[in-house]
Amino acid sequence: MTGDVPALSTRDLTIRFGGQIAVNAVTCAFHRGTLTAIVGPNGAGKTTYFNLISGQLTPTYGSISLFGKDITRMGAPHRTRLGLGRAFQLINLYPSLTVFENVRLAVQSVAQIRFDFLSIAARDSQVRQQTQHWLDRVKLGPRANLIAAALSHGDQRKLEVAILLALEPQVLMFDEPTAGMSLDEIPTILDLIEEIKQETHKTVLLVEHRMDVVTRLADRIIVLQDGMLIADGAPAEVVALPVVQQAYLGVQQNAAAHGEALQ
Repeated sequence: MTGDVPALSTRDLTIRFGGQIAVNAVTCAFHRGTLTAIVGPNGAGKTTYFNLISGQLTPTYGSISLFGKDITRMGAPHRTRLGLGRAFQLINLYPSLTVFENVRLAVQSVAQIRFDFLSIAARDSQVRQQTQHWLDRVKLGPRANLIAAALSHGDQRKLEVAILLALEPQVLMFDEPTAGMSLDEIPTILDLIEEIKQETHKTVLLVEHRMDVVTRLADRIIVLQDGMLIADGAPAEVVALPVVQQAYLGVQQNAAAHGEALQ
């Protein structure tokens, strides 16, 4: 497999809900070592595009490839095993398990420990060490024994990121990772995403509405409007495009320069 093969690509990706086209013929490629922010106004199709890529939805038309392999008709678990990982906009945890157990299940999955998992994996020192590593990386080590449901919203989002990292994906998808987090919690997640970005074999896709986050992290921005791809390029170039200013920002052009949140 050559370096020219995108880590992830979509070709003419389209989905209809009745008479409405939510994602309309989006063709885009994402390469290793890049972080792409996907932005657009509410209802633009950003999360639907993510749902198509990660396997929560089946396209009406078009295709999705992961490292050159067609995954269009594969289910979400199969895509995960092939190296695609996603953190959701709505937190997706096992609330009655501890923080440690939530991450341990992901570590076990990678290690292919399938039987009597709660008791056997608990005695496996390598699994425990790996689990603790991912918890420490998101600064949740001291909360390892808490029930996940008892965590604050911000810590639950950190836990979801720890689970995602424990699955060791090559392509990571973050859907508004800072949503609902307090200002003092946001830097932990942003610093972590920046660390991932430095791993040149990883590919990161980010849906985010905060322009300060986008400009800090992204190498590239793509803009969706009414399900269509209307802009694609370097952050400064894309934000300055009149079509983006009109369709997305809907405010004075200097808003982005001041780091205001995109609405």
